[in-house]
Amino acid sequence: MKWMVLMPFFGFALAAATCNAEELTLIPWNTASLTSQVPEVLWLDAASPREVRPLTYAGEQYRRKPTRVFAWYASPKTLGLETTKQRFPGIVLVHGGGGRAFQKWAELWAKRGYAAIAMDLAGCGEDGKRMPEGGPGQTDAEKFGAIDSSFDPVRNRWTYHAVANVIRAHTLLRSFEEVKGQKTALTGISWGGYLTCIVSGLDQRFSVTMPVYGCGFLRDNSVWKESQFNKMEEQEAEVWHSLWDPSHYIGAATMPVMFLNGTNDFAYPMDSYAKTCALVTSEKNFSIQLKMAHGHLFEFPEFFGFVDQYVLGATPMAVVSRPSVSDGRVTASVEAATKLVSARLHYTTGSHQNNREREWETIPLEINGNTLTGTVPPKDAKVWYVDVRDDRNLLVSSEIIVTEAQNPTSR
Repeated sequence: MKWMVLMPFFGFALAAATCNAEELTLIPWNTASLTSQVPEVLWLDAASPREVRPLTYAGEQYRRKPTRVFAWYASPKTLGLETTKQRFPGIVLVHGGGGRAFQKWAELWAKRGYAAIAMDLAGCGEDGKRMPEGGPGQTDAEKFGAIDSSFDPVRNRWTYHAVANVIRAHTLLRSFEEVKGQKTALTGISWGGYLTCIVSGLDQRFSVTMPVYGCGFLRDNSVWKESQFNKMEEQEAEVWHSLWDPSHYIGAATMPVMFLNGTNDFAYPMDSYAKTCALVTSEKNFSIQLKMAHGHLFEFPEFFGFVDQYVLGATPMAVVSRPSVSDGRVTASVEAATKLVSARLHYTTGSHQNNREREWETIPLEINGNTLTGTVPPKDAKVWYVDVRDDRNLLVSSEIIVTEAQNPTSR
């Protein structure tokens, strides 16, 4: 049973967000403060407001000094779009590694009827350069490296600031008069997906969250296993995992969580991804895409389909059940408000450690009403799943079936 209890503990909170009560995770964020206290905001275009408005808001202290976070904000109103609505649903947009506060990302969602905020999580400003009052950068050193012990080694970690600043952005967004506070969404890409997984378990105010690529169990298998975790002392790796891995937080999510990833993602492989998805007991759905590119991709149609469903009340995405195998046949049921036009089973026999290069094979499935049937994957398949595409050209999938798991504690 997943549960979460927050108790003050020397400025932190103690929580159990994993599968059993014995596994207690020290949560360094004061979530009560982050979700209730609106951060002080400074509009950088106050004299001449722009369509996509630049701002900074108060962040956490870094090396005992106050910080500011740069962000872009846009809504149908700031863009001057004709609308009869006085208030808009909101969305928080979280960039990944090497990214920044993307102006065009906020504008894209504003054109779709949302009030959108896209913040910078590398201590940089509008020009992409470091701000004097910026927090930690987003290099591997700030994410994984040793921190000067003369300062707080927890509160000066990048993940601590990034998570806090995402929640602060949400609180700020909800405070705007033109935003429907009860209808907000969260999505993040790559490291932003990683952060979305953590925030999903900490900030229950969202109507839906959608991590793209990002997942937990990074020390078990990820692009950072060899380059970072295998170079750490065992205790150091355990501390990092206990504090900063999404697997300790996402299980506490209460809102619907939509998972979107590619089969051959170089950073977040399918075995770690499947374990992360399994922790969520709230409503969830999947769109696993064959050899999906990794990057700051903003216009995948499934992004909009998932969010619009829960925030705007749009036509729901199809939902594929966990496939079952019997007598050499695969069967899965589908709940769909739209017409299904194709169904497939995908599998790979390649190693989990070779997630980026391993090949995938595809088997067409038959659609009989709301039931999918077809040939089972071979016995040596390591991972497989089922997907369907509807007449809107939107693709959803079943959960990922991992048939051969590696030792979760292998280093």
